[in-house]
Amino acid sequence: MKNILLLLSVSLVLILNSQELPPIQTYTAFDYGGENQNWMISQDSKGYIYVANNLGLLEFNGSDWMPYRSPNNTVLRAVKVIDDRIYSGCYEEFGYWKRNDLGILDYYSLIPKLGEKILSEDQIWDILSYEEWVLFQAGHALYFYNKTSETFKTINSENIIYKVFNVNNQIYYHVANEGIYVLEGGQPKLVINDRIVLEDRVIDVFMHNEKLIILSRNSGFFQFDDDKLSEWNVSSNKRLKELNVFSNIQLNDQSFVLGTISDGLIKINTRGEIEYEINQKNGLANNTVLSLFEDHENNVWTGLDNGINCINVNSSIKTFIDYYGNIGTVYTTLIFNNYLYVGTNQGLFYRALDSKNQDFSFVKGTAGQVWSLYNDNNENLFCGHHLGTFIVEVDVAKSISTILGAWNFKKIPNHDDLLLQGNYDGLYVLQKKNNSWDVRNKIEGFKNSSRFFEINDWNQILVNNEYKGVFVIQLDSTLHEVVDIKRQLELRLGKNSGLISYKGHILYTSEDGVFDYNKNDGKFEKNNELSEKVSPYESAKMVVDQKGKLWLFSDQNISFIDNDNLTNKPELTTISIPSKLRKGVLGFENIQHIEKDKYVIGTSYGYLTLNASQITNESDYFIYLNAVKITDQNDNVRMLPIQDKGDFEHKHGALFFEYSVPEYNKFLDVNYQYKLNGEMERWSSWSGRSSVQFENLSFGEYNLEIRAKVGNQQTRNIVYYQFTIDRPWYITNLAIIVYLLIVLAIGIFVHKAYKFYYNRIIRHEHLKNERQIIQVKNEKLNQDIEGKNRELAISTMSIIKKNEMLRKIKKELKKAKNKSDIGSAVELIDDNLNNTKDWKFFKEAFNNADKDFMDKIKAEHPELTPNDLKFCAYLRLNLSSKEMAPLLNISIKSVETKRYRLRKKLQLHHDDSLVNYILKF
Repeated sequence: MKNILLLLSVSLVLILNSQELPPIQTYTAFDYGGENQNWMISQDSKGYIYVANNLGLLEFNGSDWMPYRSPNNTVLRAVKVIDDRIYSGCYEEFGYWKRNDLGILDYYSLIPKLGEKILSEDQIWDILSYEEWVLFQAGHALYFYNKTSETFKTINSENIIYKVFNVNNQIYYHVANEGIYVLEGGQPKLVINDRIVLEDRVIDVFMHNEKLIILSRNSGFFQFDDDKLSEWNVSSNKRLKELNVFSNIQLNDQSFVLGTISDGLIKINTRGEIEYEINQKNGLANNTVLSLFEDHENNVWTGLDNGINCINVNSSIKTFIDYYGNIGTVYTTLIFNNYLYVGTNQGLFYRALDSKNQDFSFVKGTAGQVWSLYNDNNENLFCGHHLGTFIVEVDVAKSISTILGAWNFKKIPNHDDLLLQGNYDGLYVLQKKNNSWDVRNKIEGFKNSSRFFEINDWNQILVNNEYKGVFVIQLDSTLHEVVDIKRQLELRLGKNSGLISYKGHILYTSEDGVFDYNKNDGKFEKNNELSEKVSPYESAKMVVDQKGKLWLFSDQNISFIDNDNLTNKPELTTISIPSKLRKGVLGFENIQHIEKDKYVIGTSYGYLTLNASQITNESDYFIYLNAVKITDQNDNVRMLPIQDKGDFEHKHGALFFEYSVPEYNKFLDVNYQYKLNGEMERWSSWSGRSSVQFENLSFGEYNLEIRAKVGNQQTRNIVYYQFTIDRPWYITNLAIIVYLLIVLAIGIFVHKAYKFYYNRIIRHEHLKNERQIIQVKNEKLNQDIEGKNRELAISTMSIIKKNEMLRKIKKELKKAKNKSDIGSAVELIDDNLNNTKDWKFFKEAFNNADKDFMDKIKAEHPELTPNDLKFCAYLRLNLSSKEMAPLLNISIKSVETKRYRLRKKLQLHHDDSLVNYILKF
């Protein structure tokens, strides 16, 4: 029995692991910055998600998580967004959060409004909206808060209240050991006290087909009709009785999602049938689901015992993920005889197409790299493998060639028994004989790897080798050897290039665009219409599906081209699935049509299924500004109002703007653009970063514009934020006035300085000129003095010479014998020697040369006689005694006597020089 149970459990795991499930986005405690357990989830009108976490309240805006600690640092158990308030409850505390001008949530407690009714030793477990009331469910009471009057009404219970439910605007609640009550006329009324609700816990109560349905923890679904509780006859009940259900939600489409303890999540359709189960082994972050919530976009959020998941239950994309690595990276897929075959790097696998929960089986003999699959008119399934070529018969592969590296297969026109195969080392012809395929021959003369090739006609083949180019090969009539080969020089070599036939055209695609092969000219010509539609094109792989659509794979999208039924012009349909999310192998992308509009796309971890009919681009997306911050040079951060116009001081710091689009589809990428009018007038490049920083902006007025696109669709709105950076203090109006005054003062100062300088120069020049004039005058005076001195010297010398001559004449006359005859002559000589005219002439000349001397010495020595002054004048001329004797008409000895007498009058000491004393005046 144990072995049987083990086998059943293993089979169940294989089935669950092979399910095609909706995309799941996982958020760990590290991602959201809180603790592990998450008890309740809600959403506001903008789309922001709020989670009651063990740490407190978690807010998620689609880009960043913001944790808020609970008011009293206890576990936050309940959260509910009602209007513009976020109500929450924890141990002995409940109230609401409201966003302030900075974009941050502030908490307001409602406990003071309870009055005498105190929430003591109890926990708030749930919050509901009921008309104008907000209902807080505690362990032993229901607190009804009136939003208008801000008053409370309370309903108490001695036993524990397990859960409260709002069903069609009517309040039901389950009380332990009592049953289910309903509020009528403001009073509780017991409506169900069946054994089931007494012994088991009620997880949910809801209306379905006008009947009250009750979900229990361990007993499954029940319906209440005609005052009787009976089991709801649905197939899922059998499975539910094996589980421990902890949470439940009825979705808008009336289906159900149930969360369990230790068994993950179960999706049940409106008929009560299990669609799929998700647990930790196939994508859920944890097996214990504490809470469930459906958001505005019909995504299901799970609050787990460890983490948070967002499940895109209505996504047009479903995922098959090979969590255990049993299958590997998918390189090719094909539907053949109602089986889905997937070729991977580990071999070929298959399962029945109509059994989504069946595990994949391995095709024996195909271990290793599978490159391609080819359907030969539903007769044979060819497998191109690294080890050669195989024909697959359900679960067994038969080798028909051991030539390494079978890339691809093409039907040779008008020859059902021939196939052309591209290999690592060239081209081969396969032939069918006696219902058996084998290699007929290798085409000689061409040895290049032939992954991409197309047949133009019977014996002309085009081969694209991404490293060597595109070749047009002409074969002989028997397809045995190459008779002519030509490389298409008009095409550039391209690593990511491809070649394919589409609607009678051979197309070559590269980074340069799409090119058509012109059979008449033998050249490729650019197809501008298709090039414009698929640009930019990054993958080498193009696929034509069974419905005639041409599929192309780009970095941000998967696209297909189909012709319009009316105009027959190609139309491009774009599906936003970025390559980083679909995680396929570049150059080996593959897509296979399954049924109607459903396709399977191989990835590096399994595959995706895509329902093209469910894809819509009509959603309304909005972008919101979440925070504005400013930092200074010391990295101090200050929050700023997000609604008002900013006015910032000029500092060398940084401005931060945080924004987001609350979109939670796993396969939709959100990118942002901004431009700062006043700094940059063009939109920035698209980026996934949901914040922008500006540093060291100059003063002035700015207008920041931010927009986003979700997939290929832009948001309906653009965020605007106007702000002004004030002038720095040194260029404010006051500073400018001060600067003007300073400049004016400097101007005045400079003007005066220049005026002073030039006046000084003028004065200097004037003085210089005056000095020059004085110098000229002095020179003239000196010249006059020198002239006077010369005159004085001449007069003196002439007097001396005259007197000497007269003395000599007198002396000679005295020697004459006849005295009488010479007496008159001697008298005449004496008259001339004592002539005062000579002195007057000398004095006048002396005063002209030294006019102040006589006055100075006379003022100093008034006792001097005229003869003394005369003698002093001769001394000032530094005349010797010998020279003065003739002038004074006395002997030399008498001159010395006069010197002695003059010294006494002048009161000179014996050592004093008489001449030097006279010269001092």
